[in-house]
Amino acid sequence: MIKATGSQIILKLLELEGINTVAGIPGGQILPLYDELNMSSIKHILVRQEQAAGFIAQGMTRSTGLPAVCMATSGPGAMNLLTAIADARCDSIPIVAFTGQVNTSMIGTDGFQEADTFGLSMPITKHSMMVKDPLELLEAIPLAFDIAVSGRPGPVLIDVPRDVQLKEVEFKAWPQIHTIRQAKNSSLARKFFTDKKTLASTVAEMSEVLCAAQKPVLYVGGGCNSKVASESIRKFMDIYETAVVTSLMGIGAVPRSHKNNFGMVGMHGSFAANKAMHDADVVLALGVRFDDRATGAIAKFCPNAKILHIDIDAAEINKILPSYLSLTYDVEESLPLLTEKLSGLKAKSKKSWLSELQKIFEETESFELGRGKKKSSPNPRLFINRIPEEARKAGLKPSDIIVTTDVGQHQMWSAQYYPVEAPRTFLTSGSLGTMGFGLPAAIGAALANPKKRVVCISGDGSILMNVQELATLAEHELNVTVIVLENGVLGMVHQQQEYLFKKNYSASEFIKSPDLLKIAEGFGIDSVNANEDKDWAKTAFAKGPHFVRLNIERDENVLPFVPGGKANIDAIRN
Repeated sequence: MIKATGSQIILKLLELEGINTVAGIPGGQILPLYDELNMSSIKHILVRQEQAAGFIAQGMTRSTGLPAVCMATSGPGAMNLLTAIADARCDSIPIVAFTGQVNTSMIGTDGFQEADTFGLSMPITKHSMMVKDPLELLEAIPLAFDIAVSGRPGPVLIDVPRDVQLKEVEFKAWPQIHTIRQAKNSSLARKFFTDKKTLASTVAEMSEVLCAAQKPVLYVGGGCNSKVASESIRKFMDIYETAVVTSLMGIGAVPRSHKNNFGMVGMHGSFAANKAMHDADVVLALGVRFDDRATGAIAKFCPNAKILHIDIDAAEINKILPSYLSLTYDVEESLPLLTEKLSGLKAKSKKSWLSELQKIFEETESFELGRGKKKSSPNPRLFINRIPEEARKAGLKPSDIIVTTDVGQHQMWSAQYYPVEAPRTFLTSGSLGTMGFGLPAAIGAALANPKKRVVCISGDGSILMNVQELATLAEHELNVTVIVLENGVLGMVHQQQEYLFKKNYSASEFIKSPDLLKIAEGFGIDSVNANEDKDWAKTAFAKGPHFVRLNIERDENVLPFVPGGKANIDAIRN
Protein backbone atom coordinates (compact mmCIF):
# COMPACT_ATOMS: atom_id res chain seq x y z
CA MET A 1 0.00 0.00 0.00
CA ILE A 2 1.10 3.55 -0.73
CA LYS A 3 0.64 6.27 1.87
CA ALA A 4 0.59 9.91 0.77
CA THR A 5 -1.01 13.24 1.61
CA GLY A 6 -3.10 15.17 -0.89
CA SER A 7 -0.15 17.48 -1.58
CA GLN A 8 2.18 14.56 -2.19
CA ILE A 9 -0.35 13.00 -4.56
CA ILE A 10 -0.63 16.23 -6.56
CA LEU A 11 3.11 16.61 -6.99
CA LYS A 12 3.77 12.96 -7.78
CA LEU A 13 1.08 12.99 -10.46
CA LEU A 14 2.46 16.21 -11.93
CA GLU A 15 5.86 14.56 -12.16
CA LEU A 16 4.29 11.55 -13.88
CA GLU A 17 2.59 13.94 -16.31
CA GLY A 18 6.03 15.28 -17.25
CA ILE A 19 5.64 18.64 -15.52
CA ASN A 20 9.01 20.04 -14.42
CA THR A 21 8.13 23.71 -13.94
CA VAL A 22 5.14 25.46 -12.35
CA ALA A 23 4.43 29.15 -11.79
CA GLY A 24 2.56 30.71 -8.91
CA ILE A 25 2.54 32.49 -5.55
CA PRO A 26 2.04 30.79 -2.17
CA GLY A 27 -0.65 31.80 0.29
CA GLY A 28 -2.30 30.45 3.41
CA GLN A 29 -4.68 27.97 1.81
CA ILE A 30 -2.12 26.43 -0.54
CA LEU A 31 0.87 26.34 1.85
CA PRO A 32 0.70 22.56 2.41
CA LEU A 33 1.20 22.04 -1.33
CA TYR A 34 4.08 24.52 -1.38
CA ASP A 35 5.67 22.77 1.61
CA GLU A 36 5.86 19.57 -0.43
CA LEU A 37 6.75 21.42 -3.63
CA ASN A 38 9.99 22.60 -2.03
CA MET A 39 11.02 18.94 -1.65
CA SER A 40 9.99 17.79 -5.12
CA SER A 41 11.84 17.74 -8.45
CA ILE A 42 9.55 20.44 -9.86
CA LYS A 43 10.97 23.93 -10.30
CA HIS A 44 8.79 26.77 -9.05
CA ILE A 45 8.68 30.19 -10.71
CA LEU A 46 7.68 32.81 -8.16
CA VAL A 47 5.69 35.48 -9.96
CA ARG A 48 4.77 38.85 -8.50
CA GLN A 49 1.07 38.64 -9.37
CA GLU A 50 -1.00 35.52 -9.99
CA GLN A 51 -2.27 36.61 -13.40
CA ALA A 52 1.32 36.32 -14.58
CA ALA A 53 1.47 32.69 -13.41
CA GLY A 54 -1.35 31.84 -15.80
CA PHE A 55 0.30 33.69 -18.67
CA ILE A 56 3.65 32.03 -17.97
CA ALA A 57 1.89 28.67 -18.22
CA GLN A 58 0.34 29.85 -21.48
CA GLY A 59 3.74 30.91 -22.85
CA MET A 60 5.09 27.46 -22.13
CA THR A 61 2.10 25.72 -23.70
CA ARG A 62 1.66 27.98 -26.74
CA SER A 63 5.33 27.56 -27.69
CA THR A 64 5.51 23.78 -27.18
CA GLY A 65 1.99 22.39 -27.46
CA LEU A 66 2.44 20.65 -24.10
CA PRO A 67 0.13 21.41 -21.15
CA ALA A 68 1.63 23.57 -18.38
CA VAL A 69 0.64 24.24 -14.77
CA CYS A 70 0.03 27.31 -12.62
CA MET A 71 -0.97 27.71 -8.97
CA ALA A 72 -2.60 30.25 -6.68
CA THR A 73 -4.03 30.44 -3.21
CA SER A 74 -7.70 31.00 -2.42
CA GLY A 75 -9.68 34.24 -2.63
CA PRO A 76 -7.72 37.10 -4.25
CA GLY A 77 -5.00 34.75 -5.51
CA ALA A 78 -7.46 32.63 -7.42
CA MET A 79 -9.34 35.72 -8.61
CA ASN A 80 -6.15 37.18 -10.09
CA LEU A 81 -5.53 33.90 -11.90
CA LEU A 82 -8.95 33.82 -13.54
CA THR A 83 -8.16 36.42 -16.22
CA ALA A 84 -5.33 34.27 -17.57
CA ILE A 85 -7.57 31.19 -17.40
CA ALA A 86 -10.32 32.97 -19.35
CA ASP A 87 -7.73 34.02 -21.91
CA ALA A 88 -6.61 30.39 -22.28
CA ARG A 89 -10.21 29.27 -22.75
CA CYS A 90 -10.83 31.82 -25.49
CA ASP A 91 -7.70 30.80 -27.43
CA SER A 92 -8.00 27.02 -26.76
CA ILE A 93 -4.81 26.72 -24.70
CA PRO A 94 -4.46 23.57 -22.53
CA ILE A 95 -3.22 24.58 -19.09
CA VAL A 96 -4.04 23.06 -15.69
CA ALA A 97 -4.52 25.42 -12.74
CA PHE A 98 -4.45 24.42 -9.07
CA THR A 99 -6.02 26.73 -6.50
CA GLY A 100 -6.03 26.42 -2.74
CA GLN A 101 -9.31 26.66 -0.85
CA VAL A 102 -10.39 27.04 2.76
CA ASN A 103 -10.88 23.86 4.79
CA THR A 104 -13.92 21.84 3.71
CA SER A 105 -15.63 22.54 7.04
CA MET A 106 -15.30 26.29 6.37
CA ILE A 107 -16.69 26.32 2.83
CA GLY A 108 -19.76 28.55 2.66
CA THR A 109 -19.00 30.40 5.92
CA ASP A 110 -17.32 33.44 4.34
CA GLY A 111 -14.02 32.41 5.89
CA PHE A 112 -10.84 34.43 5.47
CA GLN A 113 -9.89 34.59 1.78
CA GLU A 114 -12.78 32.34 0.80
CA ALA A 115 -14.30 32.71 -2.65
CA ASP A 116 -16.26 30.31 -4.81
CA THR A 117 -13.41 29.63 -7.23
CA PHE A 118 -15.13 26.51 -8.54
CA GLY A 119 -18.33 28.39 -9.37
CA LEU A 120 -16.60 31.47 -10.72
CA SER A 121 -14.34 29.46 -12.98
CA MET A 122 -17.00 27.26 -14.58
CA PRO A 123 -17.94 29.67 -17.42
CA ILE A 124 -14.28 30.38 -18.31
CA THR A 125 -12.72 26.91 -18.17
CA LYS A 126 -13.13 23.82 -20.27
CA HIS A 127 -13.72 21.97 -17.00
CA SER A 128 -13.57 22.78 -13.27
CA MET A 129 -13.37 20.47 -10.26
CA MET A 130 -13.41 20.79 -6.50
CA VAL A 131 -11.76 17.87 -4.72
CA LYS A 132 -13.16 16.94 -1.30
CA ASP A 133 -10.98 13.89 -0.58
CA PRO A 134 -7.29 13.16 -1.43
CA LEU A 135 -8.22 9.87 -3.11
CA GLU A 136 -10.25 11.83 -5.67
CA LEU A 137 -7.01 13.43 -6.85
CA LEU A 138 -5.85 10.08 -8.25
CA GLU A 139 -8.63 10.28 -10.81
CA ALA A 140 -9.08 14.05 -11.05
CA ILE A 141 -5.53 15.02 -12.07
CA PRO A 142 -5.06 12.54 -14.95
CA LEU A 143 -8.56 13.41 -16.11
CA ALA A 144 -7.74 17.13 -15.98
CA PHE A 145 -4.77 16.67 -18.32
CA ASP A 146 -6.78 14.44 -20.66
CA ILE A 147 -9.59 16.99 -20.85
CA ALA A 148 -7.16 19.89 -21.35
CA VAL A 149 -5.49 18.39 -24.44
CA SER A 150 -8.29 16.33 -25.99
CA GLY A 151 -10.76 17.61 -28.57
CA ARG A 152 -10.67 21.39 -28.65
CA PRO A 153 -7.99 22.14 -26.02
CA GLY A 154 -8.61 24.40 -23.06
CA PRO A 155 -7.85 25.16 -19.40
CA VAL A 156 -8.90 22.95 -16.49
CA LEU A 157 -9.04 24.16 -12.88
CA ILE A 158 -8.76 21.99 -9.75
CA ASP A 159 -9.76 23.64 -6.46
CA VAL A 160 -8.22 21.84 -3.46
CA PRO A 161 -9.21 22.70 0.14
CA ARG A 162 -6.36 23.05 2.63
CA ASP A 163 -7.34 20.02 4.73
CA VAL A 164 -7.44 17.85 1.60
CA GLN A 165 -3.86 18.86 0.88
CA LEU A 166 -2.83 17.79 4.40
CA LYS A 167 -4.82 14.58 4.82
CA GLU A 168 -2.94 11.29 4.41
CA VAL A 169 -4.59 8.35 2.62
CA GLU A 170 -3.69 4.83 1.51
CA PHE A 171 -4.06 3.39 -2.00
CA LYS A 172 -2.71 0.45 -3.99
CA ALA A 173 -1.01 2.06 -6.98
CA TRP A 174 -0.46 5.26 -8.92
CA PRO A 175 -2.88 5.72 -11.83
CA GLN A 176 -1.89 5.19 -15.44
CA ILE A 177 -0.94 8.43 -17.19
CA HIS A 178 -1.96 8.86 -20.82
CA THR A 179 0.31 10.36 -23.43
CA ILE A 180 -1.05 13.37 -25.33
CA ARG A 181 -1.66 11.12 -28.34
CA GLN A 182 -3.66 8.69 -26.20
CA ALA A 183 -5.68 11.55 -24.74
CA LYS A 184 -6.42 12.97 -28.20
CA ASN A 185 -7.59 9.57 -29.41
CA SER A 186 -9.71 8.76 -26.37
CA SER A 187 -13.46 8.19 -26.60
CA LEU A 188 -13.84 11.42 -24.61
CA ALA A 189 -12.06 13.38 -27.36
CA ARG A 190 -13.89 11.76 -30.26
CA LYS A 191 -17.40 11.87 -28.86
CA PHE A 192 -18.64 14.35 -31.46
CA PHE A 193 -16.20 13.53 -34.28
CA THR A 194 -17.53 12.78 -37.74
CA ASP A 195 -17.86 9.00 -38.12
CA LYS A 196 -15.45 7.17 -40.44
CA LYS A 197 -18.00 6.47 -43.19
CA THR A 198 -19.17 10.09 -43.35
CA LEU A 199 -15.56 11.25 -43.14
CA ALA A 200 -14.62 9.35 -46.31
CA SER A 201 -17.65 10.50 -48.30
CA THR A 202 -17.31 14.14 -47.21
CA VAL A 203 -13.60 14.21 -48.05
CA ALA A 204 -14.50 12.91 -51.52
CA GLU A 205 -17.17 15.62 -51.96
CA MET A 206 -14.81 18.34 -50.71
CA SER A 207 -12.14 17.28 -53.20
CA GLU A 208 -14.62 17.54 -56.07
CA VAL A 209 -15.72 21.03 -55.00
CA LEU A 210 -12.07 22.14 -54.73
CA CYS A 211 -11.23 20.74 -58.15
CA ALA A 212 -14.08 22.72 -59.70
CA ALA A 213 -13.16 25.95 -57.90
CA GLN A 214 -11.77 28.87 -59.87
CA LYS A 215 -11.13 31.22 -56.94
CA PRO A 216 -10.42 29.03 -53.90
CA VAL A 217 -9.03 30.34 -50.63
CA LEU A 218 -7.47 28.37 -47.80
CA TYR A 219 -8.44 30.04 -44.51
CA VAL A 220 -6.11 28.89 -41.72
CA GLY A 221 -6.75 29.32 -37.99
CA GLY A 222 -5.30 28.51 -34.59
CA GLY A 223 -6.24 24.85 -34.97
CA CYS A 224 -3.46 24.64 -37.57
CA ASN A 225 -0.76 26.25 -35.46
CA SER A 226 1.27 23.13 -34.82
CA LYS A 227 4.23 21.51 -36.54
CA VAL A 228 2.16 18.55 -37.73
CA ALA A 229 -0.72 20.66 -39.07
CA SER A 230 1.67 23.11 -40.71
CA GLU A 231 3.45 20.27 -42.50
CA SER A 232 0.08 18.87 -43.60
CA ILE A 233 -0.83 22.26 -45.09
CA ARG A 234 2.50 22.40 -46.93
CA LYS A 235 1.85 19.00 -48.50
CA PHE A 236 -1.71 20.04 -49.40
CA MET A 237 -0.44 23.18 -51.14
CA ASP A 238 2.20 21.18 -53.01
CA ILE A 239 -0.55 19.39 -54.92
CA TYR A 240 -3.30 22.05 -54.80
CA GLU A 241 -2.28 25.64 -55.52
CA THR A 242 -4.51 28.12 -53.71
CA ALA A 243 -4.57 31.52 -52.07
CA VAL A 244 -3.97 31.41 -48.31
CA VAL A 245 -5.14 33.79 -45.60
CA THR A 246 -4.92 33.38 -41.84
CA SER A 247 -6.68 34.45 -38.70
CA LEU A 248 -4.64 36.16 -36.00
CA MET A 249 -4.22 32.82 -34.23
CA GLY A 250 -3.28 31.08 -37.47
CA ILE A 251 -0.20 33.23 -38.09
CA GLY A 252 2.80 30.92 -38.49
CA ALA A 253 0.93 27.89 -39.80
CA VAL A 254 1.95 28.96 -43.32
CA PRO A 255 5.33 30.72 -43.79
CA ARG A 256 4.92 34.45 -44.28
CA SER A 257 7.33 34.24 -47.21
CA HIS A 258 5.10 31.85 -49.19
CA LYS A 259 4.14 33.54 -52.45
CA ASN A 260 0.44 32.69 -52.02
CA ASN A 261 0.18 33.79 -48.39
CA PHE A 262 -1.73 37.07 -48.51
CA GLY A 263 -1.64 37.67 -44.78
CA MET A 264 -4.19 38.08 -42.04
CA VAL A 265 -7.87 38.53 -42.76
CA GLY A 266 -10.26 40.80 -40.86
CA MET A 267 -10.44 44.18 -39.14
CA HIS A 268 -6.73 44.90 -39.58
CA GLY A 269 -6.07 42.32 -42.25
CA SER A 270 -4.36 43.01 -45.55
CA PHE A 271 -6.52 44.34 -48.36
CA ALA A 272 -5.45 41.41 -50.56
CA ALA A 273 -6.53 38.87 -47.91
CA ASN A 274 -9.92 40.52 -47.46
CA LYS A 275 -10.33 40.86 -51.22
CA ALA A 276 -9.52 37.17 -51.68
CA MET A 277 -12.18 36.13 -49.17
CA HIS A 278 -14.76 38.50 -50.65
CA ASP A 279 -14.25 37.23 -54.21
CA ALA A 280 -13.72 33.53 -53.42
CA ASP A 281 -15.99 30.89 -54.85
CA VAL A 282 -14.77 28.22 -52.38
CA VAL A 283 -13.29 28.71 -48.91
CA LEU A 284 -11.60 25.78 -47.19
CA ALA A 285 -11.62 26.84 -43.53
CA LEU A 286 -9.24 24.82 -41.37
CA GLY A 287 -9.21 24.95 -37.57
CA VAL A 288 -10.76 28.39 -37.54
CA ARG A 289 -13.94 29.96 -36.26
CA PHE A 290 -15.59 32.84 -38.08
CA ASP A 291 -15.22 35.40 -35.30
CA ASP A 292 -16.38 38.98 -35.69
CA ARG A 293 -12.88 40.49 -35.88
CA ALA A 294 -12.16 38.28 -38.87
CA THR A 295 -15.46 38.57 -40.72
CA GLY A 296 -16.62 42.16 -40.29
CA ALA A 297 -20.21 42.42 -41.55
CA ILE A 298 -21.05 38.75 -41.85
CA ALA A 299 -23.51 39.19 -44.73
CA LYS A 300 -20.69 40.62 -46.88
CA PHE A 301 -18.02 38.13 -45.84
CA CYS A 302 -17.18 35.73 -48.72
CA PRO A 303 -20.76 36.20 -49.96
CA ASN A 304 -20.46 33.95 -53.02
CA ALA A 305 -18.33 31.17 -51.58
CA LYS A 306 -19.08 27.59 -50.73
CA ILE A 307 -17.73 27.08 -47.20
CA LEU A 308 -15.87 23.82 -46.56
CA HIS A 309 -15.29 23.85 -42.81
CA ILE A 310 -13.04 21.47 -40.87
CA ASP A 311 -12.88 22.07 -37.12
CA ILE A 312 -12.35 19.90 -34.07
CA ASP A 313 -15.23 21.57 -32.21
CA ALA A 314 -18.72 20.64 -33.44
CA ALA A 315 -20.08 23.80 -31.81
CA GLU A 316 -18.17 25.96 -34.30
CA ILE A 317 -19.65 24.31 -37.39
CA ASN A 318 -22.51 26.41 -38.80
CA LYS A 319 -22.39 28.73 -35.79
CA ILE A 320 -21.73 31.92 -37.76
CA LEU A 321 -21.78 30.92 -41.41
CA PRO A 322 -23.57 27.91 -42.91
CA SER A 323 -21.19 25.31 -44.34
CA TYR A 324 -21.67 23.73 -47.74
CA LEU A 325 -19.71 20.74 -46.40
CA SER A 326 -18.17 20.21 -42.98
CA LEU A 327 -16.14 17.82 -40.86
CA THR A 328 -15.84 17.73 -37.10
CA TYR A 329 -12.28 16.46 -37.03
CA ASP A 330 -8.69 17.31 -36.16
CA VAL A 331 -6.98 19.09 -39.08
CA GLU A 332 -3.80 17.10 -38.41
CA GLU A 333 -5.64 13.88 -39.28
CA SER A 334 -8.26 14.98 -41.82
CA LEU A 335 -6.25 17.25 -44.13
CA PRO A 336 -3.88 14.45 -45.25
CA LEU A 337 -6.96 12.48 -46.33
CA LEU A 338 -8.13 15.41 -48.46
CA THR A 339 -4.64 15.84 -49.88
CA GLU A 340 -4.49 12.17 -50.86
CA LYS A 341 -7.88 12.37 -52.53
CA LEU A 342 -6.96 15.51 -54.48
CA SER A 343 -3.67 14.03 -55.66
CA GLY A 344 -5.55 11.71 -58.03
CA LEU A 345 -7.78 14.42 -59.46
CA LYS A 346 -7.22 17.26 -61.92
CA ALA A 347 -8.11 20.72 -60.65
CA LYS A 348 -8.87 23.83 -62.69
CA SER A 349 -6.01 26.26 -63.14
CA LYS A 350 -5.95 29.18 -60.72
CA LYS A 351 -2.95 31.02 -62.13
CA SER A 352 -4.92 34.10 -63.22
CA TRP A 353 -6.67 34.27 -59.82
CA LEU A 354 -3.39 34.02 -57.93
CA SER A 355 -1.65 36.49 -60.24
CA GLU A 356 -4.45 38.98 -59.67
CA LEU A 357 -4.14 38.64 -55.87
CA GLN A 358 -0.36 38.88 -55.98
CA LYS A 359 -0.63 42.10 -57.97
CA ILE A 360 -3.19 43.52 -55.49
CA PHE A 361 -0.95 42.53 -52.59
CA GLU A 362 2.09 44.24 -54.11
CA GLU A 363 0.11 47.40 -54.89
CA THR A 364 -1.63 47.75 -51.52
CA GLU A 365 0.95 46.55 -48.97
CA SER A 366 3.24 49.27 -47.67
CA PHE A 367 5.18 50.27 -44.59
CA GLU A 368 3.56 53.70 -45.06
CA LEU A 369 0.00 52.54 -44.28
CA GLY A 370 -1.28 54.58 -41.35
CA ARG A 371 1.94 56.60 -41.21
CA GLY A 372 1.95 59.61 -38.90
CA LYS A 373 2.38 63.17 -40.10
CA LYS A 374 5.99 63.42 -38.92
CA LYS A 375 7.77 61.35 -41.56
CA SER A 376 11.16 61.78 -39.89
CA SER A 377 9.99 59.89 -36.79
CA PRO A 378 10.58 56.11 -36.42
CA ASN A 379 8.26 53.91 -38.44
CA PRO A 380 7.02 51.18 -36.05
CA ARG A 381 6.02 48.87 -38.94
CA LEU A 382 9.48 48.96 -40.47
CA PHE A 383 11.11 48.62 -37.05
CA ILE A 384 9.10 45.47 -36.27
CA ASN A 385 9.69 44.00 -39.73
CA ARG A 386 13.47 44.40 -39.35
CA ILE A 387 13.75 42.74 -35.93
CA PRO A 388 14.87 39.36 -37.39
CA GLU A 389 17.50 41.07 -39.54
CA GLU A 390 18.75 43.10 -36.57
CA ALA A 391 18.96 39.87 -34.58
CA ARG A 392 20.91 38.25 -37.41
CA LYS A 393 23.45 41.10 -37.30
CA ALA A 394 23.82 40.47 -33.59
CA GLY A 395 24.64 36.82 -34.25
CA LEU A 396 21.22 35.17 -33.83
CA LYS A 397 19.33 33.04 -36.32
CA PRO A 398 15.87 34.51 -37.03
CA SER A 399 14.53 30.94 -36.86
CA ASP A 400 15.59 30.85 -33.20
CA ILE A 401 13.26 33.73 -32.27
CA ILE A 402 9.87 33.36 -30.61
CA VAL A 403 7.72 36.50 -30.54
CA THR A 404 5.12 37.38 -27.93
CA THR A 405 2.98 40.50 -28.04
CA ASP A 406 0.72 42.42 -25.76
CA VAL A 407 -2.54 43.85 -27.07
CA GLY A 408 -2.98 47.05 -29.03
CA GLN A 409 -1.48 48.76 -32.06
CA HIS A 410 1.89 47.09 -31.62
CA GLN A 411 0.11 43.71 -31.69
CA MET A 412 -1.52 44.43 -35.04
CA TRP A 413 1.67 45.88 -36.54
CA SER A 414 3.44 42.71 -35.43
CA ALA A 415 0.72 40.53 -36.98
CA GLN A 416 0.91 42.53 -40.20
CA TYR A 417 4.65 43.04 -40.60
CA TYR A 418 6.70 40.62 -38.52
CA PRO A 419 7.88 37.83 -40.89
CA VAL A 420 6.59 34.77 -39.00
CA GLU A 421 7.84 31.62 -40.73
CA ALA A 422 6.93 28.75 -38.41
CA PRO A 423 4.12 27.59 -36.09
CA ARG A 424 4.26 28.30 -32.35
CA THR A 425 6.64 31.24 -32.84
CA PHE A 426 4.07 34.05 -32.68
CA LEU A 427 2.25 34.08 -29.33
CA THR A 428 -0.50 36.60 -28.75
CA SER A 429 -3.77 37.01 -26.87
CA GLY A 430 -6.38 36.70 -29.60
CA SER A 431 -10.00 36.37 -28.62
CA LEU A 432 -9.91 37.90 -25.13
CA GLY A 433 -7.32 40.52 -26.10
CA THR A 434 -5.66 40.77 -22.69
CA MET A 435 -3.25 43.62 -22.09
CA GLY A 436 -0.39 42.44 -19.88
CA PHE A 437 -0.12 39.08 -21.68
CA GLY A 438 3.18 39.67 -23.47
CA LEU A 439 5.83 39.84 -20.74
CA PRO A 440 4.77 36.83 -18.63
CA ALA A 441 4.04 34.80 -21.79
CA ALA A 442 7.58 35.61 -22.95
CA ILE A 443 8.93 34.37 -19.62
CA GLY A 444 7.00 31.13 -20.06
CA ALA A 445 8.23 30.67 -23.64
CA ALA A 446 11.82 31.30 -22.54
CA LEU A 447 11.54 28.77 -19.70
CA ALA A 448 10.23 26.12 -22.10
CA ASN A 449 12.70 27.00 -24.89
CA PRO A 450 16.02 27.87 -23.21
CA LYS A 451 17.95 27.76 -26.49
CA LYS A 452 15.67 30.31 -28.16
CA ARG A 453 15.56 34.09 -27.94
CA VAL A 454 12.13 35.40 -27.01
CA VAL A 455 11.13 38.89 -28.15
CA CYS A 456 8.24 40.53 -26.34
CA ILE A 457 6.74 43.40 -28.34
CA SER A 458 4.64 45.69 -26.17
CA GLY A 459 3.32 49.22 -25.78
CA ASP A 460 3.59 51.69 -22.93
CA GLY A 461 -0.02 50.97 -22.02
CA SER A 462 0.28 47.18 -22.00
CA ILE A 463 3.70 46.84 -20.39
CA LEU A 464 2.52 48.57 -17.21
CA MET A 465 -0.23 45.97 -16.77
CA ASN A 466 2.29 43.38 -15.61
CA VAL A 467 5.52 45.39 -15.36
CA GLN A 468 6.26 43.77 -11.97
CA GLU A 469 7.23 40.59 -13.82
CA LEU A 470 10.45 42.28 -14.88
CA ALA A 471 11.57 41.11 -11.42
CA THR A 472 10.72 37.51 -12.35
CA LEU A 473 12.54 37.91 -15.66
CA ALA A 474 15.66 39.33 -14.00
CA GLU A 475 15.61 36.70 -11.26
CA HIS A 476 15.86 33.85 -13.77
CA GLU A 477 18.17 35.67 -16.22
CA LEU A 478 16.15 34.49 -19.19
CA ASN A 479 16.92 35.23 -22.84
CA VAL A 480 14.08 37.67 -23.31
CA THR A 481 14.22 40.98 -25.17
CA VAL A 482 11.37 43.31 -24.22
CA ILE A 483 10.67 45.96 -26.88
CA VAL A 484 8.25 48.72 -25.94
CA LEU A 485 6.81 51.14 -28.49
CA GLU A 486 6.03 54.25 -26.47
CA ASN A 487 3.62 56.89 -27.75
CA GLY A 488 2.06 58.26 -24.55
CA VAL A 489 -1.46 57.01 -25.35
CA LEU A 490 -3.59 53.89 -25.30
CA GLY A 491 -2.90 53.50 -28.99
CA MET A 492 -5.78 51.38 -30.24
CA VAL A 493 -8.32 53.26 -28.12
CA HIS A 494 -6.85 56.55 -29.31
CA GLN A 495 -7.10 55.41 -32.95
CA GLN A 496 -10.72 54.34 -32.65
CA GLN A 497 -11.58 57.63 -30.96
CA GLU A 498 -9.98 59.40 -33.93
CA TYR A 499 -11.97 57.50 -36.54
CA LEU A 500 -15.22 56.76 -34.73
CA PHE A 501 -15.66 59.44 -32.04
CA LYS A 502 -14.66 62.68 -33.77
CA LYS A 503 -11.24 62.79 -32.05
CA ASN A 504 -12.76 62.96 -28.59
CA TYR A 505 -9.76 61.45 -26.84
CA SER A 506 -11.47 60.52 -23.60
CA ALA A 507 -9.13 58.91 -21.04
CA SER A 508 -6.75 57.59 -23.70
CA GLU A 509 -3.85 60.04 -23.32
CA PHE A 510 -1.37 59.61 -20.45
CA ILE A 511 -0.87 62.77 -18.41
CA LYS A 512 2.27 61.42 -16.80
CA SER A 513 4.48 58.71 -18.27
CA PRO A 514 7.25 57.02 -16.28
CA ASP A 515 10.79 56.57 -17.56
CA LEU A 516 10.55 52.96 -18.69
CA LEU A 517 14.30 52.63 -19.20
CA LYS A 518 14.94 53.58 -15.58
CA ILE A 519 12.19 51.22 -14.44
CA ALA A 520 13.84 48.33 -16.30
CA GLU A 521 17.22 49.25 -14.88
CA GLY A 522 15.64 49.41 -11.42
CA PHE A 523 14.69 45.75 -11.85
CA GLY A 524 18.28 44.97 -12.81
CA ILE A 525 17.72 44.67 -16.57
CA ASP A 526 20.01 46.32 -19.10
CA SER A 527 18.10 48.85 -21.18
CA VAL A 528 18.69 50.69 -24.44
CA ASN A 529 17.04 53.63 -26.18
CA ALA A 530 16.52 52.60 -29.82
CA ASN A 531 15.84 56.23 -30.83
CA GLU A 532 19.39 57.22 -29.88
CA ASP A 533 21.38 54.02 -30.33
CA LYS A 534 21.47 52.75 -33.91
CA ASP A 535 23.27 49.64 -32.72
CA TRP A 536 20.59 48.84 -30.14
CA ALA A 537 20.40 45.23 -31.31
CA LYS A 538 23.95 44.47 -30.16
CA THR A 539 22.81 45.13 -26.61
CA ALA A 540 19.26 43.84 -26.97
CA PHE A 541 20.20 40.39 -28.28
CA ALA A 542 23.12 39.65 -25.99
CA LYS A 543 22.69 36.81 -23.50
CA GLY A 544 20.14 37.36 -20.74
CA PRO A 545 17.23 39.80 -20.41
CA HIS A 546 17.22 43.21 -22.08
CA PHE A 547 14.78 46.09 -22.42
CA VAL A 548 14.39 48.32 -25.50
CA ARG A 549 12.33 51.47 -25.82
CA LEU A 550 11.36 53.12 -29.09
CA ASN A 551 9.45 56.39 -28.94
CA ILE A 552 6.96 56.77 -31.79
CA GLU A 553 4.42 59.43 -32.71
CA ARG A 554 0.91 59.10 -31.31
CA ASP A 555 -0.73 59.68 -34.68
CA GLU A 556 0.72 56.44 -36.10
CA ASN A 557 -2.31 54.26 -36.90
CA VAL A 558 -2.98 50.64 -37.80
CA LEU A 559 -4.38 50.40 -41.32
CA PRO A 560 -6.33 48.86 -42.92
CA PHE A 561 -9.07 49.37 -40.36
CA VAL A 562 -12.62 48.04 -40.64
CA PRO A 563 -15.05 49.94 -38.37
CA GLY A 564 -17.61 47.80 -36.55
CA GLY A 565 -20.54 46.78 -38.73
CA LYS A 566 -18.70 47.46 -41.98
CA ALA A 567 -17.58 44.93 -44.58
CA ASN A 568 -13.90 43.97 -44.69
CA ILE A 569 -13.78 44.97 -48.33
CA ASP A 570 -14.71 48.53 -47.31
CA ALA A 571 -11.78 48.98 -44.90
CA ILE A 572 -10.27 52.40 -44.26
CA ARG A 573 -6.90 52.32 -46.03
CA ASN A 574 -5.60 55.87 -45.76
